[in-house]
Formats: sequence, structure tokens, C-alpha cells
Amino acid sequence: MIPMTLEEIAQVVGATLHDVPDPRALVTAPSAVDSREVVPGGLFAATAGARVDGHDYAAVAIAGGAVAVLAARPVGVPALVVEDVQLALGLLARHLLEQISPTVIGLTGSVGKTTTKDLLAQVLERHAATVATDRSFNNELGLPLTVLRADAGTRYLVLEMGAGRKGDLRYLTGLAPPQVGLVLNVGTAHVERMGAGPADVAEAKGELVEGLAVDGVALLNADDPYVMGMAGRTRARILLYGRSAQAQVRAEDVRMTGGARTAFELVTPCGRAPVELDLIGEHQVGNALAAAAVATALGLAAAEIADGLNAARRRSAGRLEIVERLDGVTVVNDAYNASPESMRAGLRAVKALAGARRTVAVLGAMGQQAHASRALHAEMGRLVADLGFDVLITVGSGDPLAMAEAAESAGRQGVAVHTAEDVAGAVKLATALLEPGDVVFVKASSEIGLGACARALAAPTG
Repeated sequence: MIPMTLEEIAQVVGATLHDVPDPRALVTAPSAVDSREVVPGGLFAATAGARVDGHDYAAVAIAGGAVAVLAARPVGVPALVVEDVQLALGLLARHLLEQISPTVIGLTGSVGKTTTKDLLAQVLERHAATVATDRSFNNELGLPLTVLRADAGTRYLVLEMGAGRKGDLRYLTGLAPPQVGLVLNVGTAHVERMGAGPADVAEAKGELVEGLAVDGVALLNADDPYVMGMAGRTRARILLYGRSAQAQVRAEDVRMTGGARTAFELVTPCGRAPVELDLIGEHQVGNALAAAAVATALGLAAAEIADGLNAARRRSAGRLEIVERLDGVTVVNDAYNASPESMRAGLRAVKALAGARRTVAVLGAMGQQAHASRALHAEMGRLVADLGFDVLITVGSGDPLAMAEAAESAGRQGVAVHTAEDVAGAVKLATALLEPGDVVFVKASSEIGLGACARALAAPTG
């Protein structure tokens, strides 16, 4: 955040100052929407959610060091009062970008956004000052919060951009116009809100490349026909990446290494270099290539990119996060979210990791799959069986009928199936069924809350 007085911020966002003893007080630190994450010198943006209203925590935020509260009404402590807090936060972020002018990189896709963002940030950080989206703060509130962490020294701003419905990316690219736009893939995440199928998802995701200027770069996945269909929607230069022979940034000689990791030869227009990832699953090759494509567009050499990828580690919790227990049980926490694409990739990665060890899957519902939900969950049950998982525990909360389909499909093919009504039941069942040396995979959409199950299972035993 570049230092700004409350008076200056009020002018930018159209705010009225309330209970402010000194309009020239400086805001010098990033903003937060959670009072527990306020840092001294920052702003607290009071937003009203479904269960919690940030205005109720205004005094707590000031006590925690916030200079003022960005609020929709007076709150009895120093406040900048606006009609729409979300809109004001966006205006402030746009103003900051105009002052510091970093290279903005926007990335979107149905799956893999956070892992790709983390990989890309670790490549670029070795080259110049980089700010990247924290966790998955990729919506109309999270994106401005990321922008407001940047300052005059920031060279690269890596912004994960989520799209729950059509129009979301148009709004986000309006707040932070990217010079580089990356589209990972088109799957079924959010299909319930976007429309009838992948074509509707592609229409929404393509808003990112539509937002690029003629001197920008659009990075498109050559392995995804829906992404390739976006080529006609952008004025920017196009660079293709993927495993396809037509991709300018591609992987050759892809192979599995120890512990379900992958290695490949990175090929770019400026050279080639060997890559060995420290992330499990062959699907990580696509995420690494996406990050490499952005770095290539920014002028980094193949060897520099490979060095960054080789040194990169998992940064975000709940994405194929591995914990080894003292009794030899391996817990793989992939419970941050779930879609059919990420569920398939996760199941395959865990089986590759396990080898001959006994495997247990604790699975909850994949949300927002509309009319296809029951069929897709039945498919996941069959995949559990086809891959050779020994035990399946289904968690019924969220979509009991869909999970019943998954259980029935797996059970018909010989998997030992157990059902739990909720997260607590899943913990109890898994704790009773796990044996020393097992590998247990935990995954569901975020609203199911299976992250708590994974953390409980990963806790030290004995």
C-alpha cells in the first residue's frame, strides 16, 4: 500500500469522514475484511455477509491497529462512510494501480488456479518484487485486497480471478486490467450458476482475454478445445502452452518420479530445461506449464523458469497437502474444494503416491453440478473402484442422494463402503478404520467442511 491520508482516500472513494480526529492520518498498510487480520496502519473494510456483519467488529479492528473503518454507516470509531463498501474498495484498488503501474497478470480457469498462481509467484519472486493473491482471495473483495498489498516497488502483480457467474471477470478485469491473461481450462465448476454446460463456463472464463489490450498477451491452453475457442475473443497476442505439439511452451518426456511427483523437459521459444516438480500428480504438469508460459511471455529464460519450478513448494493449505503421521498413516488433505476434474486428478495422484499401500478415500459432495450431480458422483464411485481404493467413506451432508450414488457404484465393484452423516461421523469412522501405513485421501467441496476431518485425522496419535 502506498501511504495515503484518510482525506485522500475519501476523495478517491467518495466517502464522508465520521468520528475522524485527524483527516491527515496516514494509511500505510494493506486492508482487511476480517478484523482478526487487521495490521497496524491499515484499513478495515466492514462488509455484511450471510452470517457476520463486519460493522459489528469496527471497534475491535481499531483496537487492533486499523487507522479507520471503510463502512456503510457510522460505527462510533474513525470511519470513511460510503454507500457501497465493495465498490469503494475496488475504486481504491484501481487508484493504487494507476499510481504504481506494475505488470498485472490475471489468471482464471475451472481448476488449478491457486496451485498455478503459487507456482508462478515462486518463479517470478526470484526475478523481481512480486505480489500474488493470498489463499484463494479471487473475488470482488479478495482481488482489491490483493492489489492493496502492492506498493511502488512491486514489479509483478499476480491476480487469481474467480468467476462464479457470467460478468464476474468483466468486473474484475475492470478493476485491475491485466497486461497478461492466462486461461487454464474449462470444466464444470460453477456450472449450476453459469448455465447448461462447458460452453457457458467458457463464455464466462473468456471475459478475461476480452479484457486484454492489443499490446497484451493471452496465454491459452492448447490441450483444451474450449480455451482454444477463446482465440477469436481477444485483441492481444496469443501464446499457446500445453502438452500438444502446437504449443509454443510445452512439456516433452513427461515421466513419474518417486513419491508420485513428475518430471519433464520444458520447451519454450527461447530454449529448454529439465523440470522436476515437488507436487504430487501428473496433472501438475499442466499447472507448471501455465506458470512457465506466463514467465516466458514476461521474458524469462527457460533455465530461469525451470529453476523456479524446481524450487517451488506447495503454499496453499487443503490442496493435496500431505501429512505423515507417526504411525505411518499418510493423510492427503485435498478438501479445500472439489469438482469432477479435481476429484479425478486427486484420486489418481493419491493412488500413485500410495503404490501398494492400503488406500482409504473420505469423500463428500462436489457442489454446483446441477442436473448432472448424481451421475457425476456415481462416476466418482466407479473411479474409486477402478483405481483400486480399499475403503470408501462417503459423507452425506450437502447432497445425500449424490453421495448414495457414489457409495453404491463403488460398493458394486467390491470396495468396502461406509457412510457418515456428517463431518464428525466421518472422523469417527475413519479413525476406527485406519491402520498403520494406510494412505487416506480427504476431498469435498468447501461447503461440506471436510477440511476439519483431514486436520483431525492428521493430528498426532497416541
